[in-house]
Amino acid sequence: MSRLHRTLLRSLPLPFAAAFTTLMVLLLLQFLIAYLPDLVGRGLPLWAMTELVAYSLAYMVTLAVPMAWLIALLAAFGRLGESRAWLVARSAGISLPRLAWPVAVVGALLTLSMGYFNNEMLPEANHRMNGLWSDIRVARPTFALTPGEFFTGIAGYAIRAEAIPPDSAGLLVGVTVVESRSADGAQAVLSAARARLQTQGAARLTLLLEDGEIHRRGGLGAGGERYDRLAFGRHRLGLTLDGLTGFARRARADGDDARTDRSMRTSAMLAVVDSLDALADARADSTAAQMARLGRTTPPPAAPTATSAVAGLLPKALRPTAPDTAAAPRLATDRAVLDGLDDGARAAVLALAADRVRTVRSVADAAASADRWDRQRADRFRVEIYKKNSIALACLVFVLVGVPLGLAVARAGVGLVASLAVFVFLFYWLSLVQGEKLADRGMLAPEVGMWAANVIVGLLGLYLFAREARDPAWPDPIGRLAGRFARRSG
Repeated sequence: MSRLHRTLLRSLPLPFAAAFTTLMVLLLLQFLIAYLPDLVGRGLPLWAMTELVAYSLAYMVTLAVPMAWLIALLAAFGRLGESRAWLVARSAGISLPRLAWPVAVVGALLTLSMGYFNNEMLPEANHRMNGLWSDIRVARPTFALTPGEFFTGIAGYAIRAEAIPPDSAGLLVGVTVVESRSADGAQAVLSAARARLQTQGAARLTLLLEDGEIHRRGGLGAGGERYDRLAFGRHRLGLTLDGLTGFARRARADGDDARTDRSMRTSAMLAVVDSLDALADARADSTAAQMARLGRTTPPPAAPTATSAVAGLLPKALRPTAPDTAAAPRLATDRAVLDGLDDGARAAVLALAADRVRTVRSVADAAASADRWDRQRADRFRVEIYKKNSIALACLVFVLVGVPLGLAVARAGVGLVASLAVFVFLFYWLSLVQGEKLADRGMLAPEVGMWAANVIVGLLGLYLFAREARDPAWPDPIGRLAGRFARRSG
């Protein structure tokens, strides 16, 4: 039995390494195809591009490890089934759980390792990549511009440069700047032979234009619409970075300095979730108490009477004479109090009460909106926490699927093994992504959206594992598909 376990464990590293390397290469190629045109030709040093690619490898590892593990399981147990070793072990009284427990231990170790990687190393890589994009944006403000195309990422302006010399410290050649229309309908177009784009702090840009003209059309002059033309030697234009989009903004959509759910460690996210929940609960309790005070029509015995409570809302000149409390009922209704006032006092009381109700309602609506916002923020952090741990747990869940599927497709070959692995992982990943979207929109609880994929795949794996453990020759559609695939390939 120990020899069979050693054989099984020795058959896992090679397909895992091959699948992991292949997946990493494919994911890296996808990243380079998407972003390489934005990196090349912008004057970035090689070390900066290398560092960006290195940081992007973190999320690729998160995806590649579970899928490579599933492929390794299918290949190892497929080879075990093809050699008839499982049938021999089964006839010798060895159960499937007894055969597969070392693989389950390896899957648990992978789960722990990926849990640490997803919760600690991946957020740090994302944070450093965001910081590198921030440094690039500040050091090279022309990074988001493309020669010959208008850039509209800065609010109120469209900027076009005929050429952007690399390593020129923000130099632009053949610059055209189109300003949006002002309140009076005027619009300006600035053209310059060259310009220099420089950063001023972390949120402002300065565009220093040289040897150009300003053409302004619109607005009302003495004779109707006016047109102005002004030549200049140097003209300084102040811009803000708030609307700067480009590749740097697309790559780091979570802000400049503060860590977000993608760049924050799980321990920090748990602390944020606890503080947001405590704040939302305190605000809800305060709002509920305020609404309860507003809705109280009869005060408790120790409180002032209704007459004194309503009269206290009035100015001193409009307050009625206090009735004989010995003869009047202690718990008088608001209607009785209003009947005891003249028309002017009654109108003043009603107006003041309506204003007080509107104020309280406005405060309550603002508190409810803030409460919803805090709870949505907390749920987004919960979604990210559950997602990282759910992907890590997939390494253990895939043991339940990979073991019986590998034995079922023993004669199918590499093609069907890879196809099954891709199908299972795509189903898992699509379920996870859709669950994340629904949870972010508040349509599902975060724990439901993020753990549903593991639950579904785990239940399917338990079913397949139980059937294979009971009878390794059970007639199933996957086995028939494997036999048909083997006949065609042969």
